[in-house]
Amino acid sequence: MKISACSKAMKKKMILLLSFSVIVRLFFASWLELGNDEVYYWTYALYPDWSHFDHPPMVGWMIQLFSLNLYFDSELFIRLSSVILTTANTILVFLIGKKIRNESTGYYAALLYTASIYAFVITGIMILPDTPQNFFWMLALWLMMLALDETIGKGKLNLFLLLIGLTIGLGMISKYTSVFEWVGWGLFILIYKREWLKKPALYVSVIISALCTLPVILWNIDNDFISFSFQSERVNIFSASLRPDLFASELLGQFLYNNPINVTLIAVMLLAVFRGKQWLLSDYQRLLLLISLPMIGLFLAFSLFRATLPHWTGPAYNTLLILAAARLAVKRPMRDGIIQLPDSIKLSFALLIFVLTMAGLQIKFGIIPFPDNNPYHRLGRNDITLDMYGWRKLMPAFKKVREKHLTNGLMQSGDAFLGENWFPLANIDYYLAKPLEMRVMGLGQPQRLHKYLWINEKRGGFSKGDNFWYLTTSRDYKHPDEVYNDMFDSIVPSDTITINRNGKPAKRVFIFLLKDLQKLPEPFFKK
Repeated sequence: MKISACSKAMKKKMILLLSFSVIVRLFFASWLELGNDEVYYWTYALYPDWSHFDHPPMVGWMIQLFSLNLYFDSELFIRLSSVILTTANTILVFLIGKKIRNESTGYYAALLYTASIYAFVITGIMILPDTPQNFFWMLALWLMMLALDETIGKGKLNLFLLLIGLTIGLGMISKYTSVFEWVGWGLFILIYKREWLKKPALYVSVIISALCTLPVILWNIDNDFISFSFQSERVNIFSASLRPDLFASELLGQFLYNNPINVTLIAVMLLAVFRGKQWLLSDYQRLLLLISLPMIGLFLAFSLFRATLPHWTGPAYNTLLILAAARLAVKRPMRDGIIQLPDSIKLSFALLIFVLTMAGLQIKFGIIPFPDNNPYHRLGRNDITLDMYGWRKLMPAFKKVREKHLTNGLMQSGDAFLGENWFPLANIDYYLAKPLEMRVMGLGQPQRLHKYLWINEKRGGFSKGDNFWYLTTSRDYKHPDEVYNDMFDSIVPSDTITINRNGKPAKRVFIFLLKDLQKLPEPFFKK
């Protein structure tokens, strides 16, 4: 992935763009606490496996790789793969645009990609399965564009076909939705490149992708297909009724996540395409549409019946940005070797900077007052930014509470934390248990515990007479009597810790002592 073949002026522009992107994302990656999902994926690296309850293993492997197997385990290093891989993606997007049209297309595509909230924040700062998925998605897309170059020889074409199979396979063990890239690639070959069906390398490519997913399949076989069942249930429309409100929510989410300006540019571009406009060679344009539109269309259809998440279609929107960039390059070509940056791209960047600034200030300082008429135990319930605030402050406060109860003999140093949901269990695991060298255990329904079903086994399971610390926040308050009232000899309210933000109470953490476990949970794993 080199940009050395570009003009000197373009290299300077790309270096400036990449430098801005890296510096800003490094700052936010180290400044902000981990979100609920991010800290949960840290457990993938803490206890690596061939797959996990809710996702394939790649995100955990990336955390391991870039943190040197958690030797460096600050928020920055846990997120470091996001910073690096999104930088690589920006280069790939530029190379794709340059390959299929010209430097202006590549540069506009890189700018639009950087301005995408999904690309820059969700996959570029936060660490989620989307981070490696987007890298392998873009890498495969670049290889596809190289394979479509009619000047390459037979040997290179076969090599590209094999590498495409490998990269899509790695994408599929990052996130299952990467299979849509095979859908688009396969449709393109079936419709426009049937002569490739005679190439053995194409079928070997399919086999390579399948082999990549084999460990995930074997893990699911060993675990009663629990991951496949969980994901398929999320998009099962046969037991659901028509929900236009969910469709509207999904559509709005896609509009916001991918930057409203970018989505508007994509919509204008698609409208022009459907009217017969063309800015690229036919094969390039057809492929980009086939890679992206089925994914967007299918999840919008699912959202008519089930709740879906807007970031699921992010890779498809990233793909369409390249087509939007090609249209802009035609509308605003270089003049005398100077790029005339469209106002739409400037506005897109301005919106990204505004969102980043406001989100960062809200998370750290709560500059926007959310209406909060909730009772004492529900403080901060309406402010979702509090999920990424306060855990660092909680650790020293809880340490004092723990030392007090260890001193008075109410609790022992070996007593673990207990909870019934993967969040805030993972937050407690990372921000409290890790520095205090304590254990975290999960006791409750499998669909709420997720990976903690396996972590329990790694940490020795449960024994009668065990005591536990139980923490619940005012963001998602749940009294332990609601889930454990018949399992312990006594449940003792202990302490309340108030987390202040900008000098004002933002949320509360309620501590309970669960004394003398009387009833062991039914074993989840068959012996």
